[in-house]
Amino acid sequence: MAKEDGSVKLIRRIRKSVWKVNEDYGIVREGDKIMVCLSGGKDSYTMLNMLMHMQKSHVLNFKIVAVNLDQKQPGFPEHILPEYFQKIGVEYKIIEKDTYSVVVDKVPEGKTMCSLCSRLRRGILYSVAEELGCNKVALGHHREDIMETLFLNMFYSGRIETMPPKYKTDNGKHIVIRPLAYCKEADIEEYSKIMEFPIIPCNLCGTQEGMQRQAVKDMLSDWDRKSPGRKEIIFKSIKNISPSHMLDKDLFDFENYTIKADKFAEEVEDLVP
Repeated sequence: MAKEDGSVKLIRRIRKSVWKVNEDYGIVREGDKIMVCLSGGKDSYTMLNMLMHMQKSHVLNFKIVAVNLDQKQPGFPEHILPEYFQKIGVEYKIIEKDTYSVVVDKVPEGKTMCSLCSRLRRGILYSVAEELGCNKVALGHHREDIMETLFLNMFYSGRIETMPPKYKTDNGKHIVIRPLAYCKEADIEEYSKIMEFPIIPCNLCGTQEGMQRQAVKDMLSDWDRKSPGRKEIIFKSIKNISPSHMLDKDLFDFENYTIKADKFAEEVEDLVP
């Protein structure tokens, strides 16, 4: 009974987090047609499940199309996602593009393929969204992804920037949303086990996430172990920025002591590998 109660609390917590992101950022609106990107990992399965739950609540009237990009990695189980989509009764589309061969050809042996692979995938998915008439593209990044990206950009790119819950693509045609932005990775992991999602391994291409991201992930986990609640505070800080107490002259006018509106008007790019 205790386990059942824990599962119910977990599900409610994740659902509440998704609704809260929508309340704060308006990621889902009446009349939207959302292309939900599915990789076969725990995050994208959870995202689809949460959006379908939101849809069934009838609070908002919007459409969902689940999309998977089959990049032709060796050994990719092509049957898993179509069978799952049919089982849950969601409209779906499988896109077949051999980006794997392109990445293998361009990336030197021993180097991570993730960055180039991601850029190629993103370009294809935006084109598919346009073909399907979808005005929004949903990605499964969670709270830890957002924090890790913040530190990656600080440590390796010299800028304070991360993954926003919502942003407009460079061409202005689509809005990218991240419904799981407030969800903890540990909660998603546990939820995926409860739901018994047919997880597709993430190492099919023969490479893992960049060592830099893994190092930052380990750093955050270590901090949280030593000081419980550290992640909560870090995540809160991302939503609580004081432009006048930074050093960005393009963000704050230190002569007139005012925030520069033009800085915020710039298009936000997804610069994360």
